[in-house]
Amino acid sequence: MVTAIVHINAEVDRIPEVAQTVAEIDGVSEVYSITGEYDLMAMVRVPAYEEIAEVVPGRINKVDGVLHTETHVAFRAYSRHDLEAAFSIGLGGSD
Repeated sequence: MVTAIVHINAEVDRIPEVAQTVAEIDGVSEVYSITGEYDLMAMVRVPAYEEIAEVVPGRINKVDGVLHTETHVAFRAYSRHDLEAAFSIGLGGSD
């Protein structure tokens, strides 16, 4: 699974509409309204790297109200939840 974090600038008066439309795109798992330089952040999770091109420039960038995107591809995922799950099945501790 390939994960990409997509920062999105949108027309200010259309942020909720843009967020909802982006959230409905296949491959987008979550959309967050954020503070700072960007208006929204979308998490894209797809089986293959090539599919990021289909989702981001192919779909997200074509949503009415999207002005600009910046995409960051994750190399690895580190999650507290993953570690907790591993320990719960006995992979990390000695009994």
